[in-house]
Amino acid sequence: MLRKNWKRLGMALGLSLTLVAAGCGSDDGDTTETTESESAQLDYTITGIEAGAGVFKASERTVEEYGLDGWEVQASSSGAMATALGEAIKNEEPIVVTGWSPHWKFAKYDLKYLEDPKGVFGDAETINTMVRTDLEADMPNAYKVLDQFNWTTEDMETVMLEISNGADVVETTNKWVEDNAEKVAEWTNGVEEVDGTEIELAYVEWDTEVASTNIVRKVLEDLGFNVTVTPLDNAIMWQSVATGETDAMVAAWLPGTHGDLYEEHKDNLVDLGPNLEGAKIGLVVPAYMDIDSIEDLEAK
Repeated sequence: MLRKNWKRLGMALGLSLTLVAAGCGSDDGDTTETTESESAQLDYTITGIEAGAGVFKASERTVEEYGLDGWEVQASSSGAMATALGEAIKNEEPIVVTGWSPHWKFAKYDLKYLEDPKGVFGDAETINTMVRTDLEADMPNAYKVLDQFNWTTEDMETVMLEISNGADVVETTNKWVEDNAEKVAEWTNGVEEVDGTEIELAYVEWDTEVASTNIVRKVLEDLGFNVTVTPLDNAIMWQSVATGETDAMVAAWLPGTHGDLYEEHKDNLVDLGPNLEGAKIGLVVPAYMDIDSIEDLEAK
């Protein structure tokens, strides 16, 4: 089991990382005035998440690549970012946030990604499953479930939205598994039940990974596994699987978000491939804002 001093160290991002903005336009419809006005109202600030997250680093590169002098990417957490976004939308105020999808905010609010002509945020991402190198030999049934696990953005966002609205994580994910028996049967096809075998899943405490990890937890528990789920900081999550202190994770965002960590640890773990495709990151804004591209933002 993971040492007790490896506690929950942070929250995470999600499949797609981009800057998201929300705000109001001017009454006269003048594009330049609207952009300048919104940039000033935003105090030239992008509301970010943890400073070490891939989308945060990409946002900082965006400020440099687009010549957004005077702009700051403000570090917070994914929860604080979501709260700030909700408050801005409630008051129909401008806001730019680091964004990724799948995320429940896209199911709850009318949002849009700002176009990224320079491609700083990269193309679509996948969320991959990673396991320790000897898991297949030690736990072939768990390995097979993890290898066969895959779902869609719509699946994930449905679960995340319920949890964000206050539903209990365990109850919500357990019910999803029960209600989607046909899909779950594909993940457990050819897998025999076990009797209390212990397995530990690591995850970064992003809304996306809270959902996916607890879905897998329930599936493995129904097969007789004794499952522990352990929230960790991004870097420690990767290290824990690579060193075998935890058994697996379904939380690896590639190629951008966790690219550096993958390069560091890829020789000491097994990549089982995507469990979700079509993830994205970038800058996100409410749809009522009159800007559509990062190039619409003005330097200070």
